[in-house]
Amino acid sequence: MPATDLGLLEMVAREAGEIARKYWRADPKVWDKGSNDPVSEADLAVDRHLRERLMAARPDYGWLSEETEDDPAARKSARRVFIVDPIDGTRSFVAGEKTWAHSLAVVEGGRVRAACVFLPVREKLYLAAKGAGASLNGARLTVSGREQVDGATVLSPKVSFREEYWQDGVPPVKRHFRPSLAYRMALIGEGRFDAMLTLRPAWEWDIAAGALIAEEAGATVTDRNGRVLRFNSRERQTAGVVAANTELHGALSKRLVTAEKAG
Repeated sequence: MPATDLGLLEMVAREAGEIARKYWRADPKVWDKGSNDPVSEADLAVDRHLRERLMAARPDYGWLSEETEDDPAARKSARRVFIVDPIDGTRSFVAGEKTWAHSLAVVEGGRVRAACVFLPVREKLYLAAKGAGASLNGARLTVSGREQVDGATVLSPKVSFREEYWQDGVPPVKRHFRPSLAYRMALIGEGRFDAMLTLRPAWEWDIAAGALIAEEAGATVTDRNGRVLRFNSRERQTAGVVAANTELHGALSKRLVTAEKAG
């Protein structure tokens, strides 16, 4: 068993990839959790495997997963906590598309200490450890250096570009999208895009691992109000996410309407 948390996350994420691929494009059973939020039998199988393997290796850690009933008291009392999304991008997975990921993080004191985002079909393994940088398949990552908002490439859903979210009109950016939120954040770390936005509340399991990968590649990552992200909260959500290099992040933040002003 790997001695480091990062090594453990990588090993178990690769195992999860093998399990998920058995269901991919094999017509897995799918249920609707409500509000058009699907879950497949692959999500549940991967979740079981992750919990069994990770908690066996670190029995004193807490646990927070999209597909496991939450126990706030247990995870809040633990010094370190696993925060995972078994399959981030379930709709893409069920549709037989390639862009879905396993997102695994270790959190201590509200901050992410180790992170892994793994896309099995695309064979992309993103890793990061606090203070040690971020990598993609072993190659060091660095964020984009673009400083101006106008013309920036931004990963975001369409809803983030409604007029009510912007102080002086929607900026002329080049919007792109990827199904997995964890992958979107990792792509900022990779420097493939200049920024990412999600202005609605974001679940911690979707963003914990990606947040550290982006940060360790040089990004500033906050909620939509400019606050540092804190994880393992009772609510399990943050007030959106804004990620970009420091200059671009500041420029975007000045143009955004904060959640408090939006009411």
